Amino acid sequence: MYDQDTLNYTKAGTPGYAKLSDIISSEWTFFWLFKAAYFTFLLIFSLLSTSAVVYTIACIYTAKEISFKKVMSVVPKVWTRLIVTFLWSFAIVLVYNVIAGVLLFSSVYFLGLGSLGLSIFVVLFILYLAGFVYISLVWHLASVVSVLEDVYGINAMEKSKALIKGKMGVAVAMFLLLILCFVGIQLLFEGGVVLAWWLSTEIRIGIGILCLLLLFKVTLLGLVAQTVMYFVCKSYHHENIDKSSLADHLGVYLGEYVPLKAKDIQLEQFHV
Repeated sequence: MYDQDTLNYTKAGTPGYAKLSDIISSEWTFFWLFKAAYFTFLLIFSLLSTSAVVYTIACIYTAKEISFKKVMSVVPKVWTRLIVTFLWSFAIVLVYNVIAGVLLFSSVYFLGLGSLGLSIFVVLFILYLAGFVYISLVWHLASVVSVLEDVYGINAMEKSKALIKGKMGVAVAMFLLLILCFVGIQLLFEGGVVLAWWLSTEIRIGIGILCLLLLFKVTLLGLVAQTVMYFVCKSYHHENIDKSSLADHLGVYLGEYVPLKAKDIQLEQFHV
């Protein structure tokens, strides 16, 4: 930021201007490379964490013996299924954002920002947010389906879409609560670390560590909540969860059982 401000007040064509331009270009290159590495690491860590937590919760539910070594041996076999589901979700979100962006831009371009145009823009934006939240919920539940059932990718998305019906209110409330927690941690970090220049370095480091621990806890809570939400949705739709079949399905990842067929893994449905 300081180099950019200095460049704005430096005469173009001078050696100083060329030197500052090179420095700024190098800084931006490093910034985007760091961002790319950060998001790649975040994606990998997220998928690994999801597979580990979902598998652990399912083992606890089925009273199956669990250990750290077993979880770590299962994670590499499970997360490839999650990658396929994630890629489908990413493609859907990308198409959705492009269509939404075109509609929002068109409303502003053709109707302007008068009372009518602004009202339509706000309505479209609210609908966009609602759709984005819905897609996010379906994706998170599809991640659990990809681990606990024999479907993944677009099939897991369709299964998740069917499961979430009837429990949308609970899912949205859970999603918004987690978002509020993340926003609270972000505000605490900015207010206590980034902008709190009057505080001592030790206190700011302590607040930063506290924010990191809180972020870990909220992330773990979210992963556990989406797994529990899967079982709640199965129960709501009167789908009996056969613990023995589910335990067998989990054992497939460890090579303990021969993979079951879809009709065996798919938890049978019954009506009260």
